[in-house]
Amino acid sequence: MRTLGSVCFFLMVSVGLVQAQTNTVEVRKLSLEDCIQIALEHNLEVQIRRLDPELAGYTLRSSYGAYDPSLSLSGGHSFNRSPGGIDELGRTYAGTESEDNNFSGMLGGLLPWGGGSYSVGGRITDTYGTRPGFREGDPFVVTNSFVDINTGNTISFLTTNNVTIAARDPFESVNGSVGLFQFRQPLLRNFLIDSTRLQILINRKNLQISELELRAQIMDVITRVEQAYYNLIFAKEDVLVQRKALELAERLLAENRKRVEVGALAPLDEKQAEAQAAGNRAELLAAEGTEDTMQRVLKNLLSDDYSKWKDTAITPAETLLAIPEQFDLQESWRRGLTQRPDVLQQKIALEKQGYIVKFQKNQILPQLDVVGTAGLNASSREDVDDALEQIRGRNNPFWSVGGQLTIPLGNRSARYNYRSAKATRQQIELQLKQLEQSVLIQIENSIATARTAFQRVNATREARIFAEAALEAEQKKLESGKSTNFEVLRLQRDLTTARSAEIRALADYNTALAQIALNEGTTLERRKVKLELQ
Repeated sequence: MRTLGSVCFFLMVSVGLVQAQTNTVEVRKLSLEDCIQIALEHNLEVQIRRLDPELAGYTLRSSYGAYDPSLSLSGGHSFNRSPGGIDELGRTYAGTESEDNNFSGMLGGLLPWGGGSYSVGGRITDTYGTRPGFREGDPFVVTNSFVDINTGNTISFLTTNNVTIAARDPFESVNGSVGLFQFRQPLLRNFLIDSTRLQILINRKNLQISELELRAQIMDVITRVEQAYYNLIFAKEDVLVQRKALELAERLLAENRKRVEVGALAPLDEKQAEAQAAGNRAELLAAEGTEDTMQRVLKNLLSDDYSKWKDTAITPAETLLAIPEQFDLQESWRRGLTQRPDVLQQKIALEKQGYIVKFQKNQILPQLDVVGTAGLNASSREDVDDALEQIRGRNNPFWSVGGQLTIPLGNRSARYNYRSAKATRQQIELQLKQLEQSVLIQIENSIATARTAFQRVNATREARIFAEAALEAEQKKLESGKSTNFEVLRLQRDLTTARSAEIRALADYNTALAQIALNEGTTLERRKVKLELQ
């Protein structure tokens, strides 16, 4: 039994040591710049958005594929046999056989200008076999007949003569053309812009929009990292404030207990001190919980694998400072209207719609195309070499040129598509104007918030200094019997509130500065982050 007990004790100690090692917390001291750099490398939102320009680039390059030429090749062999028979003269003819070998090739596509199309290629067909021929000397039975004019009866009789009869005659025929060039060039509709060029223009703008979306995402993440960093500093400082408050309350409680024991203080005063200490203990637990939450918020922004940060505690390497800033509302407005990604995206959306308006207006025009062909023909009853020699000698050229006009009657679809495109452009213009007005208000509000926060920093600092002095004076009065326990407890609460308010004002001021940069679109410049896109 003693051995079994020793083993159990050893196992319990081992498990305890393993748990202690597993729960060991690694402390990482990070500056704000460190946090921003880690977030830019590992934040999942940034990683997801970083792929958008790459995808938009693929889409743009694929749209140019409409101009890639296509090569088509074909070849075949065919056989045909027809039976013989008797013609209208009563002659018997033999059946025929023919075989064809045909080859063709064509290279064609769209022209990158003017909406035209082209094709160039050639074909050749080699036909050979047998066909009806004639030879002399073979007997052939012919049925002759005449009508008796006296009786009206038809009298027939057979004669055998040396006449021509059908036979098989071998033959070969080669036909072909090469250098066959065909083209079609619009002169009205699809000349200035067509659907292919429209899509390329839109995809170019979509690429710019995706790059601005990435920029906006990075700015947003940096701002949120700043806010989380400042909030974590506040949470840690607030934990210290609550601990000091608890220490004051417990110290006063200990002193009151001594006074109650010697009869110098009523038991009710001791209960008030106990209530104050219990309340401060609850506030400390709440502050520690807030710190844990702020740790998780910041870790989420910094990581793409949260499990690696689970046992890590981040300690800010910086303190909250209130550095005065000079605000220029007009300059901030100018920056916001020229640098904010969402404003630039809306302007690009307006340009995109301008392309659509131009295209729809062009579609109202009639379809007037110039068409033409050119090439070389060849034909031979001998062999393929003879036909190819004709092509090399350019003996049989051909060409044609003409026009084709198509006028849609009514054309309501095109006209109303054009009106819809113009109305959409007007709507986007109004949305841009609304966004610009919203940007001006956001910037003005954020500047006002920053100014107020800076004033709060000074005010709360003074309040904290006065609260410390008041508590110290009241404690001396309590020791000399000129004050009450209630007043000291009240001043302790006031001091705790003043200390929390001071660090809250510091955090709010720094957060407000980050928000101003975000509203202006200057977050990357403020944090010296260079965004390079390929």
